[in-house]
Parts: sequence; C-alpha cells; structure tokens
Amino acid sequence: MPKNFRFGVVGESIRSGADLADTARRAEDLGYDVLTLRDHFVAEPFGDQLAPMVALASAASVTSTLRSGTMVLANDYRHPVMLAKEAATLDHLSDGRFELGIGAGWLREEYEAAGMPFNAAGIRVGRLEESLRILRSLLDGEKTAFAGEHYRIDGLTVFPHPARRPPLVVGAGSRRMLGIAGRLADTVGILPRALPEGTISDEVTERLPDTIARKVGWVREAAGARDVELSMMVTPTFGPDPRRTAAQVAVKRGWGTASAELVLDMPSQFVGPPEHIAEQMLARRDRYGFTYYQVPDACMEEFAPVIPLLAS
Repeated sequence: MPKNFRFGVVGESIRSGADLADTARRAEDLGYDVLTLRDHFVAEPFGDQLAPMVALASAASVTSTLRSGTMVLANDYRHPVMLAKEAATLDHLSDGRFELGIGAGWLREEYEAAGMPFNAAGIRVGRLEESLRILRSLLDGEKTAFAGEHYRIDGLTVFPHPARRPPLVVGAGSRRMLGIAGRLADTVGILPRALPEGTISDEVTERLPDTIARKVGWVREAAGARDVELSMMVTPTFGPDPRRTAAQVAVKRGWGTASAELVLDMPSQFVGPPEHIAEQMLARRDRYGFTYYQVPDACMEEFAPVIPLLAS
C-alpha cells in the first residue's frame, strides 16, 4: 500500500520568539505535520536564523501535535555525543515529537566566517557517516563504543533515554551521500549536489526526472529491505493554468519559456491550482516514492489547501 503523505513547514523567515510561536501554532492549525528550522549562523542564503535546537524546544511548548525537526544540521558544527544528548532531551521535552535532520555541511562561506576548516567533501562526508552511526547507537539507548577515523567513543550512554529513537533525516545529493543516507537514515531528503567550492548546484539537469529517478534508485539500493521515507523541499507556484504557470517559472529561473514542458515534468516543481498540485504529488508518489514534502513558511498559507486533498 502507498505511504500516507506528510507535510512540513521550513521556518525561514522566523526572526523572534513571537514569530516562532505564531508560525508553529498556525502550522499546526493548518494541518501541517512538522515544523523544521535550518542551521546557519550567517545571514546568507536564507536570512538570519534562530539556533534550531533551542528554538524547536520553544516551538514544542506551544503546540501539542506538531512535530519539530532540523533541516538540516551541519554535522561539523556539533560533536555527535553532544548532539545525541540535545536530541534526546528535545525529544523528551516534546513527548517524542522530534526528528533529527543532519547533513555533511556545504556552505564554505559559513565555515570560513567561523574560522573552521572547510575540508574536502570526502572528509566531511566521512565524518557524517561516523556521526550517524554514533547517533543511531546512542539514541537507540545502547552503551556505545566506537573507534573511527574522526570520532572515538568509549562506553557512553545518553540520557534521557528515548522511548523510541527519534527519526534520523539526511539531506543528500551525491551518490555517496545518498548511499549513506539509504543505509543509516529513516528519511532521505533528495537534494541537488553540493559542489566542492562550497555552493549548491543550480543546473537544470539536477531537477530532471531521470536524475531524480537515478538518485532515488541509489537510496533504494543502499536501503535494501529497510523502509526509507523520501522527502523533498519544494516551492509551489500557484495559478489557474498549469502550463502558463510553468512558463512563468521557467522564465523566472532563467530557463526560457520553451522549458515550460520541462517544468511540468520536474519532480521538484509543482504548478497550477491546488487540485492539480495534489494530482502531481499523487503521480510522483507512484513514480518515485516521495511522500514527505516541505514548503517555506512564506507559502505556508497558500499551500495549505493542498493538504486535505491528500489526507488519508
């Protein structure tokens, strides 16, 4: 049977405690499942951000059903033992409503501004893989001993003990990262590739159906018999005519009006009225397996009518 859909809001424009509480309550009222926060301490590329773990504890205190998550933490900014402790505490304080999203880190400008070495991608990805293994063990309540290239843990446990391990979410775009995510994560966010110079690829080929299908295949191959949820961050564009709206998106992105057909078929692009977008999501669940979509808080209200159209 197909999985049920889940929908999340990424709190990109939250700048205060009042913004946070208002967004969390409104997301819950509108039927969203999760509120997530990004992990940046420089203003670009999404504007200034609250510290996610602290802010999410506050958001949990003003909601009752809304889950909270990080989308995603940069692994290099926190030691996995300290992160496991914070994740276990946040999960406890929210009555099991926390989801731990983590990635390898990608924004060179941020590393350099903080005086942290921006190591080669292979090193950062290797650290992330070790960190995920440590996090899984600690958050499963196991006494953890680990000796790797980057981390060494000698017989630690985490308190408070989660009733069940908070879901691990990994955002990934390269084959190696998607393989690691398929083996170790519960949810995999399919992303464009992070580039060696410390940016994210904006190539149109990263968004084409064959590319997304290939990435999903790498996750499935690595996951084997494990049941892994597939996620994507999207910014829908609403309008009465899907084809005309697709042409507008193509022009705005610099792809030209002739790319309207490409936009209509891109797994990351949703255009048209709510009913058409719901149909697109159903079709892409069948084709690729995506069941968890996140939208920026700027379009939270506009996207909300789609949610009841896809309720189980």
